[in-house]
Amino acid sequence: MIAGIWLDVLDEIARTCGAHGRGDLLQTVRQKRVQLLDPRLRVLVIGESQQGKSQLINAIVNAPACPVGDGRTTVLPTVVQHAEVPSVAVVQAPPPNPGRPAGAALPVTGERTPVPLDQVAAGVAGTFGRRPGGGPAYVEIGLPRALLGSGLVLVDTPGTEEAAALGAAGPAAAPAWADTVLVVSDSTRELSAGELTMLLHVARSHPNVVLVQTKTDLVPDWRAVAERNRQHLAEAGVPAPVIPVSAALRLRAAVGDDRELNAESGFPVLIGRLQRDLAGKSDRLARAAVGVIARTVVEQLAAPLRAELESQEVEEQSGPISRLHAAQREVDELRRCSTRWQNTLADEMADVLADIEYDLRDRTRQILREVDDAFDSADPLVSWDTFQEWLERSLTEAAEANHEWLVRRCDWAARRVADTFARYGGDVLPPWSMTTPPDLGDGLPELERPAVDRFTTSQKLISGMRGSYGGLLMVGLATTLAGMPMINPLSVGVGALFGGKSIRDESKQLLRRRQAVVKTAIQRYVDDFFVRVTKDRRDAVRQVQRMLRDHFTALTEELQEAIIRSFRSAKQAADTDAAVRDQRQREIRLKMTRLAGLFEQAQQLTGARSAPAPLEPRP
Repeated sequence: MIAGIWLDVLDEIARTCGAHGRGDLLQTVRQKRVQLLDPRLRVLVIGESQQGKSQLINAIVNAPACPVGDGRTTVLPTVVQHAEVPSVAVVQAPPPNPGRPAGAALPVTGERTPVPLDQVAAGVAGTFGRRPGGGPAYVEIGLPRALLGSGLVLVDTPGTEEAAALGAAGPAAAPAWADTVLVVSDSTRELSAGELTMLLHVARSHPNVVLVQTKTDLVPDWRAVAERNRQHLAEAGVPAPVIPVSAALRLRAAVGDDRELNAESGFPVLIGRLQRDLAGKSDRLARAAVGVIARTVVEQLAAPLRAELESQEVEEQSGPISRLHAAQREVDELRRCSTRWQNTLADEMADVLADIEYDLRDRTRQILREVDDAFDSADPLVSWDTFQEWLERSLTEAAEANHEWLVRRCDWAARRVADTFARYGGDVLPPWSMTTPPDLGDGLPELERPAVDRFTTSQKLISGMRGSYGGLLMVGLATTLAGMPMINPLSVGVGALFGGKSIRDESKQLLRRRQAVVKTAIQRYVDDFFVRVTKDRRDAVRQVQRMLRDHFTALTEELQEAIIRSFRSAKQAADTDAAVRDQRQREIRLKMTRLAGLFEQAQQLTGARSAPAPLEPRP
């Protein structure tokens, strides 16, 4: 596979970053392009302090380039590269500029401060040549070495637990700008949790990581340590080879030109790996680097797209669609409310009619009972005027009380109907008032005196004569048997008694007939009163029912019109939002499909197959 293919993929990644408006990622891709087109192999050496990183670099170049020894600590990154004559300089970037993106590559033109060869340790320690208040700085060491002349550049970094930790010393010590990363750990112990975490982090963002296990000359069982480290890496999923080396044996072999000792040091394997990486930078390493940066870019570009799709799903449940559903529920609820209030009104009015009629019937029956009790003993001829006044007053009071009950029942019915509109709030009772008229008694039918028979004097005389004749005749016949004349004092006396009794009996019969006539007349009068008042009450109830019906019908129509307007507005907004959202979702899915294709194309550079499912848009 020729270099032009990975370069085309990298350029396509850059165009994708620009299309998504990610200038930061575009800058990163452009810097990666410059780095991959650089024929030199930049090797970054990282690890914890006192693991032999500086001595490892010295052993690779076979020269005391980096200061080592007890108490010496690397503070500034040290870049060891080829030079015709040995040279040392401290390169310091300008102070941080808000306009320059964080993590940008080292500037081509930095402030260079030459360092005498005998002051290399001070320069690396950051006590010589670095200007306070400036930007990130690093030490640049040039050596005339064939290995370096072939294009190898070695970068020594501060320990990860030092104040100038990895990344804090500037881009010179950042794995992102390295072609190969050597993670250094000595053979005195297995990989620590911190080192495994560092390896996981670096391996995720860098395709070419090697674990260099130093100081094998100090540990007899370094092979067992190396094997356990390989197991740890396999369990952690870090595809990094383990290369055990001994810098002390390498430097000793260089002094005596001892090939066997040099082979025992393990450096031929390490240097051979670096030479293969240098030879394959424009192909194998470049393709792997493009695959890693493609994964990073696609993940960062796809994350906001997926988040936007998820947010649109949430908005669909709480946006115009939810308002449309709420408006539809309001329409349905108003329809149910309309049915409820009509049924409530009909039921309440029927109950009002039944209650009012029963109340009036009960009151009139009570009056009739009192009439019967009164005329069981009273004579209509004597007490009629007083009775007539009482009866009219009682009926008027009954009509007024019944009308008051009608007013309360109608008000209760109106409130019951209004309760069905409680969810809409506000005062929905009609502006009406129903009071008892002051002249309610004037509408009562006129009570006429019934025609009753009077017991006149002639009638009394006739009744007395008729009764006395019978007594006189009966006693007179009896006394004639005794030799007395028919008309004698005894027969006359008995005749007088019989005549008086006849008058009294006839008087009582006439009184009972007068009482029966009056009771019948009053019964008819009260019935007429009941019919007329009931008719008035029915008319009043129907008027109230029509008034309530018209009022609540108008209220229902008003609410319906408002709800329908809201429903139409919500539907229009939902349709517009759905169209915009569908268009945006199609755009997002198209972008994610293109990102998935770009990711797959980058993975094919290395022959790797990675499931693009996380990049595919959700259905």
